[in-house]
Amino acid sequence: MGVDDESTLHAWIDASGGVAGDMLLGALIDAGARLPAVQGVVEAVLPETVRLEARTVQRAGMRATKLDVHTLVADHPHRTWRTIRSRLEAADIPAGVRARSLATFARLAHAEGRVHGVAADEVHFHEVGAWDSIADVVGTCAALEDLGVTSLSVSTIALGSGRIRAAHGEIPVPVPAVLALSAGWSVTSGGEGELATPTGMALVTSLATHYEDLPPLRVGAVGIGAGTRDTPGRPNVVRVVLGVPDASTADGSTHPDGATRMWVLETNVDDLDPRVWPTVLAALLGAGAADAWLVPIVMKKGRPAHTLAVLTDAGHRAALRTLVFALTSTIGVREVEVARTALDRVTRTVPVAGGVVRVKVAHAGGVVVHATPEFDDVAALADGAGVPVRQLLAAAVAAVEHAGLVTGAALADVGAADEVVAPRG
Repeated sequence: MGVDDESTLHAWIDASGGVAGDMLLGALIDAGARLPAVQGVVEAVLPETVRLEARTVQRAGMRATKLDVHTLVADHPHRTWRTIRSRLEAADIPAGVRARSLATFARLAHAEGRVHGVAADEVHFHEVGAWDSIADVVGTCAALEDLGVTSLSVSTIALGSGRIRAAHGEIPVPVPAVLALSAGWSVTSGGEGELATPTGMALVTSLATHYEDLPPLRVGAVGIGAGTRDTPGRPNVVRVVLGVPDASTADGSTHPDGATRMWVLETNVDDLDPRVWPTVLAALLGAGAADAWLVPIVMKKGRPAHTLAVLTDAGHRAALRTLVFALTSTIGVREVEVARTALDRVTRTVPVAGGVVRVKVAHAGGVVVHATPEFDDVAALADGAGVPVRQLLAAAVAAVEHAGLVTGAALADVGAADEVVAPRG
């Protein structure tokens, strides 16, 4: 791609010709996502059920990649959001893929629930619950993970016009679920027929943070994904542009004093099984949250409860908000912009009791401010050695000091960093 050395990779989705799950996945494969890697993640969720195939086609004279999902079983029952969520939570897949997939299906379930007047957990997804549509969602999220995409935006979305026949009979286009998913987004009809499907609309509106024209980017790759129809005079395609945001533009990501602009998402919850909270925090962190934490509180009528707080940059804000709704029982989220000043961080390693312990080193201008042994490494060593954790922790602290990683020391005097650590918290 030519941008592999960058830590920030933005994807701009051109949905001016419409969007469907297979079209978006085809565009990401065309942009460089590895089909075997995507197939492996889909296989973890739907073992021996579907096979993905990519081929080159023409759409109104434009070359594009058509992604086909071949089903290997005859069973295509309608499935509830609860069933799909359980399958995603149980699958051995990357945390980022799980979080994005859960966010997409949660948004779709809430939209379908509003349309049909039922609780989101009880929504039967009909066509969306079929194996090929689940593969579209999981495959798209896996492709984003494989490419290393950290943020997304989307153009004005073409929805289509006219009427189509669906599971409940003949309905107008845009179909009700697509219109429900359109709230807050820039849309247009764009042409005759169904141009945006519920699956495609759920993907772009849950994964993208905002709509915009093509932003300033140092472009690394462009992918074009084809729809099934070849409409004369109008390419039935989705385009994806991958690139590093142009640092010379004023994007509002920092304050004048150099602090980073961040957001805190908060919600109060008094009816969630406490055993679930560790999985919620882990999922939010895996989905890109800079930090996530719980604060015990007392709500009305003396009820014990928790405030869930999530610290995030603008790029992950929308997906994390959707994930909070999906993973907890809340019905509302507060959002406050904050400024964060974080020390630079690197990791080092020190020998301890015949093993190795990572050390998180926070520094300012190359001068050590804090150096802390990674507790998980210490606990694992203690377990293997059969000694108390406190004993190994004391040894690790002594090893850190022996290595010269003390407050006020210059990093240059104690060797090179093993790894740069992204600021958290």
